[in-house]
Amino acid sequence: MLRILLLLPLASALLLAVLPTGSVRALRAVAGIAASATLGYAIWLLSGFEIGDPNIQFPETHAWNPRLGSAFTLGVDGFSMPMVLLAALLTVVAILASGNIRKRARGYYVLLLLLETAILGVFTARDWSLFYVFWELTLIPLFFLIDRYGGANRSKAALNFVLYTMGGSVFMLVALLMLYDAAPGHSFAMADLAAGAVRLPEETQIWLFLGLLIGFGVKMPIFPLHGWLPLAHVEAPSPVSILLSGILLKMGSYGLIRAAETLPAAVLALQGWLAVIALFSLIYGGLLAWKQRDLKAMVAYSSVSHMGVVLLGIAALNTAGLTGAVMQMVAHGLVAGALFLLIGLLYERTHTRDIADYSSLVRVMPRFAFFTVLAFIAAVGLPGTAGFVAELHALIGGFARWGGWVVVLSLGVLVSAAYAVRTVGRLFTGPVRAGMHDIPDLSRTEFAAAAVLSAGIVVLGIFPAPALALISASVGQLARVFGA
Repeated sequence: MLRILLLLPLASALLLAVLPTGSVRALRAVAGIAASATLGYAIWLLSGFEIGDPNIQFPETHAWNPRLGSAFTLGVDGFSMPMVLLAALLTVVAILASGNIRKRARGYYVLLLLLETAILGVFTARDWSLFYVFWELTLIPLFFLIDRYGGANRSKAALNFVLYTMGGSVFMLVALLMLYDAAPGHSFAMADLAAGAVRLPEETQIWLFLGLLIGFGVKMPIFPLHGWLPLAHVEAPSPVSILLSGILLKMGSYGLIRAAETLPAAVLALQGWLAVIALFSLIYGGLLAWKQRDLKAMVAYSSVSHMGVVLLGIAALNTAGLTGAVMQMVAHGLVAGALFLLIGLLYERTHTRDIADYSSLVRVMPRFAFFTVLAFIAAVGLPGTAGFVAELHALIGGFARWGGWVVVLSLGVLVSAAYAVRTVGRLFTGPVRAGMHDIPDLSRTEFAAAAVLSAGIVVLGIFPAPALALISASVGQLARVFGA
């Protein structure tokens, strides 16, 4: 069943590559139908997902290399199912937001669908060798999407992104090979590597976890491994930024959760340091976002801050903290996706991202103003939005583990509120600037894309129970490993 989930975008990419038509509209329509079919199939899988069962569901295994101990093994649980849904949804939104892609459109949509295949592979893989293959495969379409369709410094941004990610992947690969050597029967299966890791000395486990932390930390990103993020976001096409911030960053935090399952003793030993890194990333990212005038750079740095909340929730190693981490992954995916969508649409109309160039857009673009304000409110984590549910759980989990030290999380929220209020004030108050009187508001397609993400933000904020139920069994099982 999960194999079909991967084959849908892959087969559609191959179809697009040989499609005889050269019409941009036809290519976009085919890509949109393919992405929508993948989303529909993911929702159908959700309908058959056993809520309350922490075990791997929809499992399938096909021997890949028996001598090496690798296999094409797929499965989902409460950690991966929300990410599969988020990836499928954001791909649809990215295609809806790609109306300005006119040159080399065929290659663009083929690369988007190949990227979706690789992302879904990361979240469904149950074999570390397969996980690593899909992890690396995401680099290829992303490199070309940034390098061929990005801004003026696109080549530098693409190369920077690839070098950072590949550099982190080297540490991850070495750690995985050492775990493989310790696994019974020399297998790359996630369960076998976890069983072999238990027998390793704690010091060895710590070194192995640090290798995985570097690999996954680059992708999250966490301080000081975030150097590629602002440039990549600024130069990437806005639809690619939606995927880059909305779901690619979640690959890192998802991998870190799997690493915690594999090396629990190391995570416990490094728990305090992980919390320090998380809190520093939270404040540091927020302050850098507050200083930015470029709207895309501001949202990029805010991602460092929000992913700090995810790391803090993981470091808490209790039910509330882990719940907050997973919910923040979903919430940030929706919020960052909405912000990059809206900022990208604004840039297409005005050809500037400098916040000082705007004022009183609410008079000119009321629909754009509504969705933008809602997205910034959600980024702050105000009640009624998905971010509030996530940050509340992370705060409770952190307080249970470290007490008053988590007041730093509250400071991070205040910093987020500062740049959110400043941005809303600059964009939507004051006199209308010259040259900004005739900016068209959101089209029907753009309105639909923004409405879908905004609906997800609000529904998860007001009715979080179904999402919490979806992840609760897996979260509870992992928390019990750490005695929480």
